[in-house]
Amino acid sequence: MINYDVTPDSPYEEQPAIGVIGMGAMGTMYAKYLSTSGWKKIYVCDQPTKYETLREKYADHPTITVLRDGHQVSRISDFTMYSVEAEFIERVVAEYGPSTKYGAIVAGQTSVKAPEKAAFEKYLPDDVHIVSCHSLHGPTVSPVGQPLVLIKHRAPDEALMLVENILRPLQSRFVYLSFEGHDIVTANTQAVTHAAFLSMGTAWANEREYPWETGHYVGGIETVKVNIMLRIYSNKWHVYAGLAILNPSARVQIDQYARSTTELYKLMLAADEPGLRARMYAARDKVFGAKGAERAPILLSEDILDRFSLGRRPSVNGSAGAPPNTHPANSHLSLLAMVDCWAALGIQPFVHLDIAATPIYRMLLGVSEYLFRSPARLDAAIHAAVHDTTYRANDLEFVIAARGWSQCIEFGSFELYQRRFMETATFFESRFDEATKAGTAMLQAIMDSSPAAR
Repeated sequence: MINYDVTPDSPYEEQPAIGVIGMGAMGTMYAKYLSTSGWKKIYVCDQPTKYETLREKYADHPTITVLRDGHQVSRISDFTMYSVEAEFIERVVAEYGPSTKYGAIVAGQTSVKAPEKAAFEKYLPDDVHIVSCHSLHGPTVSPVGQPLVLIKHRAPDEALMLVENILRPLQSRFVYLSFEGHDIVTANTQAVTHAAFLSMGTAWANEREYPWETGHYVGGIETVKVNIMLRIYSNKWHVYAGLAILNPSARVQIDQYARSTTELYKLMLAADEPGLRARMYAARDKVFGAKGAERAPILLSEDILDRFSLGRRPSVNGSAGAPPNTHPANSHLSLLAMVDCWAALGIQPFVHLDIAATPIYRMLLGVSEYLFRSPARLDAAIHAAVHDTTYRANDLEFVIAARGWSQCIEFGSFELYQRRFMETATFFESRFDEATKAGTAMLQAIMDSSPAAR
């Protein structure tokens, strides 16, 4: 019988055997934190072809044992976590699920829970408890303080308590949802967010330019856009593909985002400033109404962001660098469309900020809020969208990119998604190391300085 009251400090013979099937970036992160916190019986595996490499990697590790396949891990583990791509979860659970130890607890660390739930219910023995999870951040982000979703689906309260004890060393913030609630929240906080930054990258790559080297000032809001875009493209494509393609709620939102970009761009081309202003102010009131006004802003100022710009400020009147507010006006079409999309779908983004906001979502909401809660900044963006053609070519490429990503996801093709992602990633690849360092430092600085992010 499993002792549900154990902690990492419990004697060896009382500790549960913990299994991790799938030792990619996230599986490796979990194994690292659990093994260094006092859990002493951790069994891991990956694809059989990687067995020897993985065994060599952990040959001298006292608490992590590498096994040949998921059958061996499942048979011995009291708690088994599947850390595999959502695209393959059914196939992997179908193969190893029937070998699950009697009375064990099973979880899945996938970004989309609908296929995971179906696989667990279909292939796991009836005597197995299901308490799933999902860390809402990437492997390069510290889990400390980040949201970690827990889903008690088919299990007693004691099983949930044990999972909490096992995962507590990550020092994450537990968020309790259902499988269905998880997919809605992740669609609201991640799917459209990723689509926006993917579209930015594709647009810049199609113009064959690094936006911080074009002579335009890249600071403040633009710094967030550039650094997070590069952060996304420096990760693995499948991290985002499953979330977008396999989550029905995500498809709806990404389609609306593409519609918003197109409709706003048409207003720009028609020079319909009154129409664009009325639409944007209506969206502002719907999204950043009472709930938004009650909160301290996520971004305290743009000044803190300027330290992390990848480019240099252009000179103004012969000076060595432009002061923070002298850079050319920008339509910020990507942000106008984001708020328009939230408004059209009735999404209240601050609700998700409290529940399960990822660092990237927090930054997107932060820069959107920064733009929309200042009438001066919002009016400048609207005026630039209609009258300033400096960024018009970029905006056109952005509209095309947003629609292209929406169509790719609607087709449900992982192959097409990978091809689009890698084409852009290859263009920016030489800058990933620099951007990762700047982006990580930027996120940490904002988290440290903003009371809304604590």
